[in-house]
Amino acid sequence: MADGTFAVLLWGLGLLDMSQNYCGTELGCFGRTETTPRVAISAGEVLERRAKPAGEVYLRYDLGHKRGPFGSAAGLSVGEHGEVWLGYGQTYTMTLGDRLYAELHAMPGLYIDNGGFDLGGPIEFRSGIEFGYETRMGWRFGVSYDHRSNAGIYKHNPGIETVQLRVSIPTR
Repeated sequence: MADGTFAVLLWGLGLLDMSQNYCGTELGCFGRTETTPRVAISAGEVLERRAKPAGEVYLRYDLGHKRGPFGSAAGLSVGEHGEVWLGYGQTYTMTLGDRLYAELHAMPGLYIDNGGFDLGGPIEFRSGIEFGYETRMGWRFGVSYDHRSNAGIYKHNPGIETVQLRVSIPTR
């Protein structure tokens, strides 16, 4: 799953959920609803594929609303060798029981390699999945896996994968 598979899953599952649970409501398919905003911090490592293993810290803010089943998030990551990625996109969360969840995300963004790993160009897409546990107070603890690449819009498109531990804290 080291490509755009997570983005396709986000849109496929989200649109299916939307058609079954949102379109028939008074708010409509993309009606705005409130949700818990969160600040998430995660740390992990770029996996060895085409890049050498390296650390990364990732900060993400999940906005306090959804459009249909889709949440919105902004993210900033900084790699061990100075790489910076800044993006904004959608999330889709599925509950897997009383306190367990899975969350998909797809976020286009800007990437600056700063002499670190060259991903091929300044526009890079980040998509992935997180599995975790949410406490009764709304804190989330998860493990995430994501892929970043330019989706072939540049000639050079090596892509990288990252595995991280994430803590998400509700902000209200």
